[in-house]
Amino acid sequence: MSFLTGLLEFLKDVLSEPALLIGIMAFIGLIALKSPGHKVFTGTLGPILGYIMLGAGADFIVSNLEPLGKMIEKGFHIQGVVPNNEAVVAAAQKILGVETMSILVLGLVLNIVIARFTKFKYVFLTGHHSFFMACLLSAVLGASGLNGTMLIIIGGFLLGAWSAISPAIGQKYTMKVTDGDEVAMGHFGSLGYYLSAWVGKKVGNPEDSTEKINIPEKWAFLRNTTISTALTMVIFYLVAAVAAGPEYVASISDGLSPYLFAIMSGLKFAIGVAIVYSGVRMILADLIPAFQGIATKIIPNAIPAVDCAVFFTYAQTAVIIGFVFSFIGGVIGMLILGVAGGVLIIPGLVPHFFCGATAGIYGNATGGRKGAIIGSFVNGLALAFLPALLLPVLGELGFANTTFGDIDFTVIGIFLGQAGNLLSVTGIYAVVAVVVLILLIPNFIKTKSISINNYEDTNM
Repeated sequence: MSFLTGLLEFLKDVLSEPALLIGIMAFIGLIALKSPGHKVFTGTLGPILGYIMLGAGADFIVSNLEPLGKMIEKGFHIQGVVPNNEAVVAAAQKILGVETMSILVLGLVLNIVIARFTKFKYVFLTGHHSFFMACLLSAVLGASGLNGTMLIIIGGFLLGAWSAISPAIGQKYTMKVTDGDEVAMGHFGSLGYYLSAWVGKKVGNPEDSTEKINIPEKWAFLRNTTISTALTMVIFYLVAAVAAGPEYVASISDGLSPYLFAIMSGLKFAIGVAIVYSGVRMILADLIPAFQGIATKIIPNAIPAVDCAVFFTYAQTAVIIGFVFSFIGGVIGMLILGVAGGVLIIPGLVPHFFCGATAGIYGNATGGRKGAIIGSFVNGLALAFLPALLLPVLGELGFANTTFGDIDFTVIGIFLGQAGNLLSVTGIYAVVAVVVLILLIPNFIKTKSISINNYEDTNM
């Protein structure tokens, strides 16, 4: 292994770790603010530990969703493709490892440059999603005829540009979600969340919030998010266990009673969500103050774009509503695909939980309960149809029977794939030209960002 390849591998590992990326940004911000050494230390370590806690909670959720997915497939006799970002990346890395690493590093650098010199002041901090997008870009651009240095340059530019533009597209909705907290959406399911918010605005009233649901005194314990989540998920698991049958459940429960296994899995899922909430609070407590340094000294008015789970604490009831109705939308989308003779996209519980929950939060911010329900349902339909449309593109690249799950990946993959199919390399150059125009003409998308300092001054 050459020194350059080893260095790129190391940088890829560092920059694809969201915890380290957030810590680096907090460190830079605190240094720019000339904070005392002990505050630099704690202010850097806090977001890192918070993100690790968030990741631990997410891993716990995913590990408990896996048997639920298996029981649903067995109990309801469903066979098809389960969208999975990690599966596509694992396959692509064997073919496009160096290109992906190079695009990732260049894209992260260009995101900073774009945030510094354009109106798109968003610094994308969800490193693993940047890595996934770099993988998608290397594959689709390579299939369009690009290779070598040009593939890396264009891929890095598109990654850096989308990392700054995608938070800007829906920042007006994000500000409604956070009630003015100066963070942005840094997750490549963002188009689904903004779609949910747009739908919510059309169908509901934000004053009718999911968080204002009146609960009788005897049911007041349901206001405890951990308890309500646990009860909801226990019902899900028991229904799936009954459908799959005790013999099958026993085969995946390590000898535990099938129905006790279902109950314990539902309870563990709720604990995973509680861990995520704790990690989110720890991240925001230190990250936003530290980001003042970047906003005032390095990139004026910079705004951190963070993972979708960070937004769960803003509307905790909408999280569960969003997950449930996104999953229902995914099931209905799968049935429609089956009737139409298409490939069945089996609803992946991981994207439907994280993306569906976030869609519910955004729908609630603009349309209250109706917005959360209908917005997340529409997101669920998109999570069925768009991965199905991306499958032919990935199949041509040798990644058959797997597809990306989150909406930004599917939209960009389909768009670039079609541009490459119709016009070859010329089509990709045309896309790049359009993106350059968007960056140079900032009013094309109204970013409507306000500085952290200004927000604090007007809300003291």
